[in-house]
Amino acid sequence: MKEYQKLQNGSDIRGVALPEKQDQSVHLSAEAASDLTRAFAAWLEQKTGRSMETLTIAVGRDSRLSGPMLSRIVCDTLQACGVRVLDCAMASTPAMFLSTVFPETAADGAVMITASHLPRDKNGFKYFSAEGGLNQEDISSIIESASTLPDAGNEDPKGTCTPCGLMTYYVEHLKQIICRGLDSRPEDSPLQALHVVCDAGNGAGGFYATHVLQPLGADISGSQFLEPDGNFPNHSPNPEDRAAMDSVSSAVCRVGADLGILFDTDVDRTAAVDGRGRKIAGNRIVALAAALIQPRKKGSIVVTDSVTSDQLKLFLEEELQFEQFRYKRGYRNVINRALELNKEGKDCPLAIETSGHAAFRENYFLDDGAYLAAKIVIRAARLKKEGKGIDSVIASLGEPTEAVAFRIPVQAEGFSGYADGILHELKGLIASGECIPENPCNGRCRCGMTLAEPNYEGIRVACDEQNGNGWFLLRKSLHEPLMPLNIESNQAGGCGIIAGKIADLLGIYSALDLTALRGEEAGEV
Repeated sequence: MKEYQKLQNGSDIRGVALPEKQDQSVHLSAEAASDLTRAFAAWLEQKTGRSMETLTIAVGRDSRLSGPMLSRIVCDTLQACGVRVLDCAMASTPAMFLSTVFPETAADGAVMITASHLPRDKNGFKYFSAEGGLNQEDISSIIESASTLPDAGNEDPKGTCTPCGLMTYYVEHLKQIICRGLDSRPEDSPLQALHVVCDAGNGAGGFYATHVLQPLGADISGSQFLEPDGNFPNHSPNPEDRAAMDSVSSAVCRVGADLGILFDTDVDRTAAVDGRGRKIAGNRIVALAAALIQPRKKGSIVVTDSVTSDQLKLFLEEELQFEQFRYKRGYRNVINRALELNKEGKDCPLAIETSGHAAFRENYFLDDGAYLAAKIVIRAARLKKEGKGIDSVIASLGEPTEAVAFRIPVQAEGFSGYADGILHELKGLIASGECIPENPCNGRCRCGMTLAEPNYEGIRVACDEQNGNGWFLLRKSLHEPLMPLNIESNQAGGCGIIAGKIADLLGIYSALDLTALRGEEAGEV
């Protein structure tokens, strides 16, 4: 049995595909890629109830150096299975799903070769059916099937492989969205008054500036790193990366643009920058996406991930009159919860993560960075005529005074169970109002802490004004022996106070490395 389980990353496949060191192992090998492709084709055959020879599967890739090699393997394998293959070459992840929607392609499924923002030695697969991205359980099933497949022979191709101009259709799709939003036509140059800086981070998103915005009249001068380059020589193509956000912010200020847009490698995430260079990411991109929902219906639900701020909740519920459903990290988690809520008869138009994954119901609940960017551009163009900037949309959103994040290493056998035990005990302790005897926290029962409920991931705790004036969320990493910790405070020095209390509470767990927490060596949020 082949060991492919380590390639699973939630609802994605990821692994080392291009070793950078002589002794580095390749996890996503040619054999693994072929086996996983055969297993996906078989899964899709069963899903659709159609024979392999009648299936059409689209294949695309981002700018990663290993992309062409893996694409060739995937296309050849599918062709050997008898599938009709559409070779889409360089593409975005959202476009690959839309290959199942566009009548010009009408694919039954799609394979996107990407590892999002991970380092250049990594690559992976995202799989789609006509219903959307596959879930974690589907990926587990495909991996299990691939692990037991016999070696593939050198069979003559039974299917066909045809070059496909998918991105041409996708570009026209985005242009139509912008034109409809501005009650205009492409030939009217509806964006001629707008100056937008795009930063693709040398991923697959450079098309947005040159093929979507510029043909509609936008000034894209100052846009940067539009050329695909899998070495990612300038910065990580990641809306959560501080250097990446600083880079696009500086570019906006340098050329005096109205707006900046930053994409991740495969364009399923985005962040923005306003005309003064202020970053619209994290809580701010969630707030902006929610504010762009039209028509706005009081009581509609916005599903978010677990690490959103208290100020965002106030903005969503008081300013926009929405209800926030704070759920779990993971884009498939928030999307699936939104789908479930709608099936229950509740109105849920948006599922979004602070990472920049935004999935609108009106857009197939597809997390599409270019679609969110289109909605931002539409609003920015309208506001420009009023003498306002995109920042005016979220002007009433408050900000925490401090925000930090830690990754606490867990040095224990059976990491998952150990971490679950800590969370269970800590939740019970705080709920009971009894301090740990060995760590009395200055004798203050409960240490001013209250469990935040409802909560669906780890434990979230509110800290009163005398004890840090903020909150923390401690959870278990699903893929690494770590416990991520997020802290926000509404007072200067508050995060340090909260961090100290958490260190006291966790001090009895010898397998936790609390060095960074005690020293407040926090990372980026």
